[in-house]
Amino acid sequence: MAHFPVNHPARPLYRVFAGLVGLYILVFGVFGVVQTWGEPLFARGSHWALGLRTNLAFSLVSVVFGVVLIIGASRRGNLGHVMNLTAGVVFMVTGIAMMSVLQTRANILNFSMSTVIVSLLFGLLLLATGLYDKIGTDEHAARERADRLHPAR
Repeated sequence: MAHFPVNHPARPLYRVFAGLVGLYILVFGVFGVVQTWGEPLFARGSHWALGLRTNLAFSLVSVVFGVVLIIGASRRGNLGHVMNLTAGVVFMVTGIAMMSVLQTRANILNFSMSTVIVSLLFGLLLLATGLYDKIGTDEHAARERADRLHPAR
């Protein structure tokens, strides 16, 4: 079974990181929608927003993902923990999938290599935040700490 630290002292910092990633993605999506409005959904044009290539479909998905990440970062319970882990996996899988079809017509989200790199970096950052922002009772955290310091022999 996976071990996730409970009530990690740096949890607020990790939630800020997740919120900043969500904010960047939201702003990127809004700029992308403004720039690509009126074009086909999956166009392969040369529109760039905040340093990343985009099309209308990718911009709309980014707006939704940005809002979801900001909501997850603002919640005090374990909803943010699960959302960050899930979003991290989604970003990693999407980055690798889009890298594999970068120079083909299957590149429906109009990714460039810079977009792939940012997607993978955001995926790693969200996975890290998801690993350390789990919340539990004080007794659960003390039991986890005791198990870590004095493992059963």
